[in-house]
Amino acid sequence: MLRVGLLGCGNIGKIIVKNNNSVDITALFDKLPERADEAALISGGKPCSDFSSFISEELDLVVEAASVKAVREYGLEVLSSNKDLVVLSVGAFSDPVFREDMIATAEQWGRKIYIPSGAIIGLDNLKVGQISEITHLLLRTTKSPASLGITAYEKTLVFKGKANECIKEFPRNVNVSVALSLAAGRDADVELWADPSVERNIHEIFVEGVFGEAYLKISNVPSPDNPGTSYLAALSILTLLKNLENPLVVGT
Repeated sequence: MLRVGLLGCGNIGKIIVKNNNSVDITALFDKLPERADEAALISGGKPCSDFSSFISEELDLVVEAASVKAVREYGLEVLSSNKDLVVLSVGAFSDPVFREDMIATAEQWGRKIYIPSGAIIGLDNLKVGQISEITHLLLRTTKSPASLGITAYEKTLVFKGKANECIKEFPRNVNVSVALSLAAGRDADVELWADPSVERNIHEIFVEGVFGEAYLKISNVPSPDNPGTSYLAALSILTLLKNLENPLVVGT
């Protein structure tokens, strides 16, 4: 069974430990130690009070469920400690210099960086853009004002532009835009809407290319303790972990 370290024990981390049945969550770390202690009671793993002791544990893989800042702070050290890394806060890769440093470090140590599909579906098919041009890629995301940390009394467009710019203003809310860009091999256009009438996080994806065209709409139930995060994001990590060692690989 894979030995996994959980980096970040907040809302998504709790969902992972409560629903995990495919890997051994060996060690846990969070900058708020009480979170790691609480999650460790469920997982049976070791709560670590600092990152150095966490990364020194015998782990095959680290799952990041913390933040863009955490990926940038710890990502290179995880890989250079000879461990694979699952990145949920993929917005960290909107910085091309950091992204190339991470890729180079992974290659140097023979490790892998995994990006789960997160709050959306269809990333596997979007990868056709790496070999056949995608001419139009738009993500239209609609969330409640509270989840975006703003006030709005009617449906309001709060951002329109490229994914790598949107993530700078809303780093906890539109990681999916960067995931789309990485999968398709081009920067996605983004529209971010605040709508006080919605109860779910809605992602609409519009794609056109040589292959034809596609439209996807994902209406996500928010995570119980964080309306800015979709429950599907946590489930996507659990699914990735379940299938890492599966000899039958579907959808790549």
